[in-house]
Amino acid sequence: MAFKSLVLTIAIMAVLSSTSHAFDPSPLQDFCVALDDSKNAVFVNGKFCKDPNLVVAEDFFKAGLNMPGNTSNPLGSAVTAVNVLNLPGLNTLGISLARIDYAPYGLNPPHTHPRGTEILLVLEGTLYVGFVLSNPGPNMKNKLFTKILHPGDVFVFPIGLIHFQFNVGKTQAVAFAGLSSQNPGVITIANAVFGSDPPINDDVLAKAFQVDKKVVDYLQSQFWWDNN
Repeated sequence: MAFKSLVLTIAIMAVLSSTSHAFDPSPLQDFCVALDDSKNAVFVNGKFCKDPNLVVAEDFFKAGLNMPGNTSNPLGSAVTAVNVLNLPGLNTLGISLARIDYAPYGLNPPHTHPRGTEILLVLEGTLYVGFVLSNPGPNMKNKLFTKILHPGDVFVFPIGLIHFQFNVGKTQAVAFAGLSSQNPGVITIANAVFGSDPPINDDVLAKAFQVDKKVVDYLQSQFWWDNN
């Protein structure tokens, strides 16, 4: 994909995400460029603010999203995030971005963003995506919403809900995601449940998943890959 098209895509995603209601607190100033320096007097939304007189254009700039992520891993996917941790100018702005690359049959596994809604735009390939609703009423199952996406298609994952993307094609796939938080966070379900440190007691997981403890012990012994 041409560089100009990539830049245009990023701009569109930023506009789409910024028009939604941000989960982060609304800023009370033009900007608060994040700075990890306790000598600064102003502390906003978890970060110290850089002296406005010292702010430069580079504080609002990040290059590299034209470069594909490394999908040579067990999941076959790679997430390249742009958030307040690597773009200081995002602090207090309630928005972030991610590029997601998928190898053929690559998976961005079931996960949640506890602090942000996600809007996904497919640029290349064919993705099977979906999310699961929160706990329903008695004797009801969690409802699943799924869709097959092609280049140019957009799908929204509501804040905090478990969701996933799976490349069902035989070629590489690429998507961009806008999120309604400067630092939406990510909880990968399998990693959090079976790969925690220290491990969750296997009696707890065996009862929760209604399986034998040997199954839990096996899952906890695996290496849970982080594609972020």
